Amino acid sequence: MKQNATAAAIDTDPLAEEERLRAEMYLLLARLLASAPGRDFLAQLTDLQGDGSELGRGIAALARVAGSASPDSVAREYDALFIGLGRGELLPYGSYYLTGFLNEKPLARLRDHMAQIGIRRDADVKEPEDHIATLCEMMAGLITGAFAQRLTLDDQEAFFNSHIAPWAGHFFTDLEGAEGSLFYAPVGKIGRTFMEIEIEAFRLDG
Repeated sequence: MKQNATAAAIDTDPLAEEERLRAEMYLLLARLLASAPGRDFLAQLTDLQGDGSELGRGIAALARVAGSASPDSVAREYDALFIGLGRGELLPYGSYYLTGFLNEKPLARLRDHMAQIGIRRDADVKEPEDHIATLCEMMAGLITGAFAQRLTLDDQEAFFNSHIAPWAGHFFTDLEGAEGSLFYAPVGKIGRTFMEIEIEAFRLDG
């Protein structure tokens, strides 16, 4: 995604460590869900370190499965989950989860919000903007200012609550439990847990 301007409030304070970690988690999810990781990325994932928290256990599980996975096996799994013959086991789009159909009103509302805050679609990206990977990429950019300048927590919360919170937890739960999920099961766990953390953090901040 690209951003050329923003009409929303802008945060000019130095990026706190907590915000950097939030952005990194969104970017990790975006990269894992946009395409199957290749050999180099799998090797990087094996270096991830978890802790005793639920999110940490998901991260540790991802590091373990990355260590035993091959690029070909993960590519086949990604294809079965998200592409398939006609469609994959899961459809990772906000419109589908919220209405049962693709390219519906949730996508139109997202596009309106993107225009309002100055995010414009990259012409090279063919997926609808409500793909979970694209939304995670956008959230990271809103946190770090990767598109232009950082938005305040209030504006981040408005975007998150409008376009991610209503459905992403359900998607990640489905991914965690999908029949074809081996490598992607811990990705689902990480995503589900991180969404719960974000929802609660925004609630407390508000």
